[in-house]
Amino acid sequence: MVSKAEEAAAERAAAAAEEEEAPPPPYVEAGPSEAAPAPATDSKTSPAADENKVDGPSASGIQQDLESAAATSSAQKQTEGPSAETITKDLEKAAISTGPKDESGLSWPETAADHPLTKFYESFEELVKEAGSDEVYGINLSKSAPFHTKLILQKFLRANSNDLAKAKEQLLETLKWRKEFKPAEAAAASYEKSRFDGLGYILVLEDVPESANKKDVVTFNIYGAVKDNQKTFGDLDGFLRWRVGLMERSVQHLDLKNATKPIPNFGEGPDPYQGYQIHDYLRVSFLRMDPHIKAASKKTIDTLQRYYPETLSRKFFVNVPVVMGWLYAAMKLLVAKETMKKFTVLSYGNQLGPELGKGAPKEYGGEQAELKDIGEGMTLEDGKAKE
Repeated sequence: MVSKAEEAAAERAAAAAEEEEAPPPPYVEAGPSEAAPAPATDSKTSPAADENKVDGPSASGIQQDLESAAATSSAQKQTEGPSAETITKDLEKAAISTGPKDESGLSWPETAADHPLTKFYESFEELVKEAGSDEVYGINLSKSAPFHTKLILQKFLRANSNDLAKAKEQLLETLKWRKEFKPAEAAAASYEKSRFDGLGYILVLEDVPESANKKDVVTFNIYGAVKDNQKTFGDLDGFLRWRVGLMERSVQHLDLKNATKPIPNFGEGPDPYQGYQIHDYLRVSFLRMDPHIKAASKKTIDTLQRYYPETLSRKFFVNVPVVMGWLYAAMKLLVAKETMKKFTVLSYGNQLGPELGKGAPKEYGGEQAELKDIGEGMTLEDGKAKE
């Protein structure tokens, strides 16, 4: 006989399958077999309406961005399961009732002796000793803080599809890199205004549609705000320090130190501690790529992919010319559905409204003030950067 639990699981699986087959919303670029309605032209949002273009990523540059997003998402791809709400409630109960408690009074759900997380937890101290550092995302890995330590270890396991050897390797590299690069200091530093003004912002939005979180962290990368490619990207190390500082600030807003929900095992549900990334290409020329931008893009992608695993929930490429829609269509043919759900290409910025909700800036389809007025940017000063 089929138990009630098995019947419930079957119903959830059926519901998940129906949701996966649902057609994309009308404001998302359609694939080759889907006809997407042409968005209304808006002089404030259409890239084609602005004649003042700046050099930026070419078609190959955008493709590189898309492929890197796909690669990151593929490593983090999750299988369908119970709803995020159901998982959250179950995990919150488990965190209170099972496993050894740490200084915060929280406990992680017990795992079997042969579970990757159990083995990872038993051996992480060796990696900390080898690296000479114990800090990741503001959390100090320690047996005296098992809940938050396992929170970090779980991210590295999920990023490597539960491959313990690869997770250990990535954690060790990350510990060493954070000790040397000092990203928290980069987040607190001040930067030259003439180089980085208007290039990046962070928002914390409430009630984002389809998100199980009460609040979500959204980082905006504004490529069209670059005024001088040589000045902004010419000093590669300086640009990377600014970009890592922005990323570190967004991770700080995830507030992992005060996390109370365990992260589900790989393949058993979404990680609630991830953020959104917006890449805005308004007024950016797609005809050529400046070599300084190409070098900076490659270095940034490599760094963030390697040392910030499981921090991306979704990525949006907005104000991308309609003619570039073929890139998105091509990616749909090559990448799994679950991976494609991680990133979306939109022709106009105001199409983000249905994705981010009413809390989004008005130029992105929301009801709030402009991004430059409500977004949190890096500390900028006239003159050279200071730390």
